[in-house]
Amino acid sequence: MTALRQVAVVGAGAAGLHAAEALRRSGYDGRLTLVGAEDAPPYDRPPLSKHLLSGQWQPERLTLREPHALAELGLDLRLGVAAAGLDRRARTVRLADGHEVRCDAVVIATGVRPRRLPGAHAPLAGAHVLRTLADALALREDLRTGGRLLVVGGGLLGAEAAATAVALGAEVTWLVSTPTPLAAVLGTETAALLAGVHREHGVRIHVGTAAGVLARGGRATGVRLADGSDLAADTVLMAVGSEPATDWLAGSGLDLADGVRCDPYCAAGDGVWAAGDAAAWPDPHTGRHRRLEQRTNATEQALHAARNLLAGPDGTRQAYTPVPYLWTDQYGLRIQAFGRPGAADRFELVDGALAEHRFAAACVRDGRVVGAVGIAAAKALRTLRAQVAAHGPWPPDPATRQQGTV
Repeated sequence: MTALRQVAVVGAGAAGLHAAEALRRSGYDGRLTLVGAEDAPPYDRPPLSKHLLSGQWQPERLTLREPHALAELGLDLRLGVAAAGLDRRARTVRLADGHEVRCDAVVIATGVRPRRLPGAHAPLAGAHVLRTLADALALREDLRTGGRLLVVGGGLLGAEAAATAVALGAEVTWLVSTPTPLAAVLGTETAALLAGVHREHGVRIHVGTAAGVLARGGRATGVRLADGSDLAADTVLMAVGSEPATDWLAGSGLDLADGVRCDPYCAAGDGVWAAGDAAAWPDPHTGRHRRLEQRTNATEQALHAARNLLAGPDGTRQAYTPVPYLWTDQYGLRIQAFGRPGAADRFELVDGALAEHRFAAACVRDGRVVGAVGIAAAKALRTLRAQVAAHGPWPPDPATRQQGTV
């Protein structure tokens, strides 16, 4: 099938694991090295802010594959060692322990690393980020006795952690930069509903901008805001976004503008491919490069990159044209979204009612469906997905409506 005899996958999260599995399933039988900076075998990250943080799950339940399944892949598994460099001319990946991995091709799946606030760049007790298994366990230990938690950041990670912490008995303040957190992700209507649910459960939503973490005696005591005021806390979670973990690629000659810049086929250069949170590729609708920090994208893009890698330079490659999908579980509600609900200028309810916490809606911009969002309305959302994928008109044309697409 291919002349490749040595392939390296750098990053042992969901994207890296699925890339390795796709290579094997597609017939690649050469040496396959999987490099991971963490000691743990590949595990799932979405439960970190929910099931693991709450104590409902223990770490072993997050493992993506049992040991025997990993063994069947025949991997040269390098865990607990980070990649330190890529020499494209010599076709080697340099590791932090001084070893080098030879590779005819490499798949970059190193994901992202969390940003930190000023004052918390060095290890500081009570100041947390939430990206790894170790991060989640450390935060869980701090929340074991309740206390005051200050969540900084108005994204999905902060929202999920706030909801989990409330259930653990913590007094939660959620510091956000906009009056309606998550509007850019879920759309104003859904975000407003969710903010109301947070308030109903006792979360105090404070609008402001964090300037840095306050500390005394080697422990975080809160956050100073840009206006000079302070918010006190026993524990601080910094959920203030992330940046691509691509510093190890400096000097490689790859375009690293907001991630590993790829073509429509997930190729970043000769013999170099990227997938997951760190990969930036052209959006099929806008042509602008974008990254998706979403669990389903990590899987789908990894499969795509692996298949295109094996197709070879003369093979038939397929452009990666996903329909972005995300979900979040908060207070017993599962919110699901396709496309870009936050980019819409119209919210068209097609099923249920927001007040009932059961609905599906088309999210429309300039007369085109750019997203869909809903709660407890999976069937209606699946129907709307086709409109999102097609970037279809709204309202749908009669022929499409008669065919049951919408």
